[in-house]
Amino acid sequence: MRENLEYWLVMALARALGWMPRGLARLLADFLAFSVYHALSRLRRVGERNLELALPELKSPEQRAEILRGVYRHLGWQLVEFCRMARYTPENTKNWIRTEGLEHYLAAQARGKGVLIVTGHLGAWELSSFYHSLMGYPMGMVIRRLDNRRLDEYVNAIRCMHGNRVLHKDDFARGLLTAMRGGETVGILMDTNMRPPQGVFVEFFGHQACTASGLARVALKTGAAVLPGFMVWEAAEKKYVLRFGPELGFAQSGDAEADALAATQMCAAATEDWIRRYPDQWLWIHRRWKTRPAGEPALY
Repeated sequence: MRENLEYWLVMALARALGWMPRGLARLLADFLAFSVYHALSRLRRVGERNLELALPELKSPEQRAEILRGVYRHLGWQLVEFCRMARYTPENTKNWIRTEGLEHYLAAQARGKGVLIVTGHLGAWELSSFYHSLMGYPMGMVIRRLDNRRLDEYVNAIRCMHGNRVLHKDDFARGLLTAMRGGETVGILMDTNMRPPQGVFVEFFGHQACTASGLARVALKTGAAVLPGFMVWEAAEKKYVLRFGPELGFAQSGDAEADALAATQMCAAATEDWIRRYPDQWLWIHRRWKTRPAGEPALY
């Protein structure tokens, strides 16, 4: 009963946001987002703590609050886009979405050994993979199953409308290896807290953060190309821009663990660089530094 109730409530909201004019839908999403911002103080405190840890140059609570309000705003806007995505075409998106750095992606793809996209919960991450497939470049996505089976099926049906496919985290290593051997593209969100042995500790905003090392290990094993890709909102243009950065070059020394650690650090550094450019579009309300190295005190 609860699963069905959740499903129909979400569907009612999705249909309402999906058929409203974008401006009106964004206003409603802003109201919902800021209601959550004020109602869920625990998430707000996590965000404030993360900003203290990562951006100590923000001295005042007002500066941190402004960034967190931006985070919620962009989450609301992404909700709007997801609810509208089923109707998107190359024609009706060309005036407000564009791609930059596509040459980096095409060069990586041309090598024929597969492409791994380092991405994260920055900007409009759901729209990014959807738009990439809409423009003729389908990809795989490593995701966690939603607890609600019906919602999981609904969300994945939209994600995969134009050839994308999902790789579930519970079997992603084998799926990644198969995809790379087939010369496919897979995007991986690498900015969430992990636990050993799936994660290794690398520096992220000046603190040790347990980070997924699977992408690095697969890339080193298969020779797949690795490059960052993020879709962010550019306020000056009033557009979403899907940006691909240059390929990350992983070195191999013969020490598999050291190489995986160094490659994972490169991925974390690339992600941090993009977050610093758009701090109000990253998911600061996640306890990114929850897992600590042995002997270190908790940060939350």
